[in-house]
Amino acid sequence: MTLSVSTGRAVDLRVQPVDRVLDRVERSLGARLLPETVVRKRRSVGARTDRHTWVRVERRSLDKIPDQGWNGTESAARLQGIAQPEWLGCVVWQERDTDDPAMWRADETELLPGAPVGNAIVSEAPELPDTWWEALNASLDALAAQQTGRVATPDTVTITQDLVTGSIHDVFSDDVHTTVERWAPAHADLNWANMTAPTFSLFDWEDWGNAPLGLDSASLWASSLAVPALADRVRRERRSDFESRDGKVMTLFTCSKILGPHAHPEDPRLEPARSMAEQVMKELQVR
Repeated sequence: MTLSVSTGRAVDLRVQPVDRVLDRVERSLGARLLPETVVRKRRSVGARTDRHTWVRVERRSLDKIPDQGWNGTESAARLQGIAQPEWLGCVVWQERDTDDPAMWRADETELLPGAPVGNAIVSEAPELPDTWWEALNASLDALAAQQTGRVATPDTVTITQDLVTGSIHDVFSDDVHTTVERWAPAHADLNWANMTAPTFSLFDWEDWGNAPLGLDSASLWASSLAVPALADRVRRERRSDFESRDGKVMTLFTCSKILGPHAHPEDPRLEPARSMAEQVMKELQVR
């Protein structure tokens, strides 16, 4: 594969040519990708196959691959008690002849049991039965109770105490106490585009690993803020996370991403995030 990218140029697979990449995936996996099903995102491309499975192809720069590797979907296959598509196999290769060294990975899984609930950030409330919320809670609780040596990489950045503290203090007061007390396994990219309905299933496990308790709940809340009733439902369903000290830190952490230097002035989440941040800061400010 010879996708040429100049140094410093961001790769966006929504616009970059990927035909030769997909040809290589087909040859390696021995399956045909159905062109009419191709879904292109910024750093991944997915498609159904002629054997009724799903293939997700991701490109990642070498400096975005941590020491633990980037086999999140593969390693998540051993997790118990979580509704997720079964992992079937993969192919990995390095992109050599380019100014921006990178790795490609294609993971094949069973098909999802339904369509994604919505976009990463929703503008209207999805219709979800109580059984869906019960399945969400069961999966997140089961995930947090397990053990792993992986460290979560939300937005492909390894999460650390320094990252949490720096992100919060860059946007809010330095007086806010940000020390994380409990770390637990998290999906680390929990939003409405990575879950299905009406049958609940959680997918795209590339970034999962240990993270501050409450990261997933806070991330889902943040992606719901444009719909206040939905954001409130998330807080009710995941109340134990939000009421914990670490959950409050993660709420502030997600607010810092919304309100930080790259905030869009027309983002409907700005005001509710600012209001919640002010409330949480009062609860965390005592060192």
